[in-house]
Parts: sequence; structure tokens; C-alpha cells
Amino acid sequence: MPLTDLAVRSAVPGTKTIRLFDGGGLYLEVAPSGGKWWRLKYRYAGVERRVSLGTFPLTSLKAARLARDRAKQELSAGIDPSAQRRDKREATRVAQMQKVDAVATAWLQHRSSAWTAGTRSAIEASLRNDVFPKIGSRPIGQVQPREIRDLVQTIESRGAGETASRVFQRLRAIYRYALAHDLTATDPTYALKPAEIFKPRKVKHRASISEAEAPEFLRRLENYDRSSSTAMALTLLMLTATRPGELRGALWEEIDERNALWRIPAARMKMGTEHVVPLSKQSLRLLKTISKISGSEAFVFPSPFYPGKPLSDNTLNSALARMGYKGIATAHGFRTLFSTCANEAGWNSDVIEKQLAHEERDDVRGAYNRAQWMADRVKLMQWWADRVDQLRLSTDERGIKAA
Repeated sequence: MPLTDLAVRSAVPGTKTIRLFDGGGLYLEVAPSGGKWWRLKYRYAGVERRVSLGTFPLTSLKAARLARDRAKQELSAGIDPSAQRRDKREATRVAQMQKVDAVATAWLQHRSSAWTAGTRSAIEASLRNDVFPKIGSRPIGQVQPREIRDLVQTIESRGAGETASRVFQRLRAIYRYALAHDLTATDPTYALKPAEIFKPRKVKHRASISEAEAPEFLRRLENYDRSSSTAMALTLLMLTATRPGELRGALWEEIDERNALWRIPAARMKMGTEHVVPLSKQSLRLLKTISKISGSEAFVFPSPFYPGKPLSDNTLNSALARMGYKGIATAHGFRTLFSTCANEAGWNSDVIEKQLAHEERDDVRGAYNRAQWMADRVKLMQWWADRVDQLRLSTDERGIKAA
């Protein structure tokens, strides 16, 4: 006998699952918990199967019967209703996975081991703030170039040109990831060139002395009498072309005197990758002198005021200011001097960039280059130390270039 609305509403759960049949294979399953599910029992390819048609009261008796009739039509057409619904669920799941925010989250997870926690947080925040509200719910394969262009130009229009550029590069990386994992067949960022969508920006470089100014600077550095430790720190910074923060945080345990190497761990590097600095003969001699002052400490350049702390970040630039270089040179600018001199001398630019720890974004190429360029980097850093000596010797005590 067919079910009625009253019979469905008043069905009381028992200690075991109860089935109330309506006809044509449709029945209401009442669980001991009180839940009520519409089920359809049918045969396909000679095998008895069941498919869920919804729950009561969200799906009424009338709606359940309509769903049964549609399933019967599918059977008549040779379609398995259960497989049909499973395919639809899978298609929905795949579609959800292929939305921009889901793909971006997968990319973040894939790349996170290459970043510090702070870097990952910053990248994730930029996506949540500037990308997801605009295109996060869009299927990744349907986003058009104009949507990417409008998104990054909106960021740029609020005066955040650097952020706009970084977001654009991150979207490019996300689309490369999506292509590699068959989540899209198109990349809307490919047609966009930064120079065509962003306004030209004046890059502000760190103040740096030129090669022509180096002899005079080295003379003043030799005569700097406020702190021999600070003067030696500036000298080693110039010889190694490292970042000031990397030098200030240097630990004696990182110095491999036997192999003439300074191994800076990934945790202290801007790009989160270990950096190996070949030490020239001049650098090793300087470190031996420094060890007589701080060899019993953990830091190569410990703070003179705070035990267990490194030299402060202001110490080096303050020393430059006292030497007469305020606004003219910064500690970070020594890297520019090194790069300029090495490039003008004809050294391989890849070797120079690797020595400056400008990491490859391509992990495979980056790993290859780390091995490929080490011998050349050893030669480069010895050449640079010798060049610094030449510049130092090119001035007499009055700062006049020798004949």
C-alpha cells in the first residue's frame, strides 16, 4: 500500500532500522536515531542496487516519487542512477578543487617548505586580501587576462605598486602549478607583460660608493678609531658581499676555516636557503684577528653592550655616518659595489648572482647552479679581495691616487 504524508511524518524510530515501502522500489528508511532517508531499490545489469533520493522532511514524499520516476527513466535509457549521481558528485568535487582559491591553497601547501613561516604568512595574506575576494570562487580555467589585469591594477592604484607586482608573480606561479597538475589548460597571465600593465616605477637603490670612491673610503676605514671591531666588521662585509644582517648574526660555528667556507644556515637567509660563502685569504686572516677579540663568544661580532646578543643593526651605518658617508653609502651598498665591479670586470653574471644569494625561483635550476658555480665563486671572491687590496693601495695617506 502506498505511503501517505501522514504516515511518513508520524513514522516512529525503533531499536532497529525500519523500512516503509511506497511502491516501484521507493521506500523510507527510519534509523534508530530518528533520521529518515528516501531510498530506491532497483536492479541494473542483473545486480540489485540502492540509491539515496534525499532525506525527509527536506525531500517530501511527492519529491521522492518524482526522483524515483526520473531514476526509472534513466534505467530505461540504460543508465545506472547510482553511477550517475556518483559522477555528478565527483564532477562537483573536481569543480570545487579547480576554483582559484582551492588551487592557490594547494600551491601554498606545495611550496611552503621553501619559505619561512613569516614569508608564507605574507604570501597567504596577499592572496586572501587581494585575490580571493575578486576571483577566488571562479573556476581557474575560466579566468580571463582582463580579470588578472584589473585585479593587479587595482592594487597598484592604491599606491602599492610593489605588492601588485608580487601578487602578479604569485598568480603566474599558481597557474604554472595548475597547468602542471592538469587543473587548467590555459594561463591568463601568459598574455600579460608587467611592462604593459604596470606604470613605470623608479627603483630606489641602496646608497653605495662607486669604485672610484672606494680608495678614499678604504683609507678612512683604516683610520677609523672609534671601534676596531666595527671597522673589521665593515671590512669583512665588503670582502664577503653578504647582507649586513647575515654578517651581524654570524656565529663562529658557521666558519669552516679548514675549507675556507662560511656556511650561513637557511634560517638566517632572506630566501630561506643555506648560503655558502667562499672565504678569501684576506677574509681568513681578518677572521683570525677577530677571533682574538671574540673567539670565546658565540657571535663573531658580539654586542659590546648586551651579552649574548650580536652587533646591533644600526652600528654599521652609524659608523659610516661618522666617517662622513651619511646619505652617501650604506652597509648594504657594499653588495652593489661588488656586483658593479665584478660585472664590469667580465665575470659570469650567474656566478655573481649566486654569490649574492639571489636565489633561483626554479628549484631544479637553483640546485644545479649551486653545484655548478662553486669553483667559480671561490675564484671570484679571491679576485674581489685582491681587487679591494688594489683599491686600498691606490691611495697614499693623503687620499691622493698613486702614480
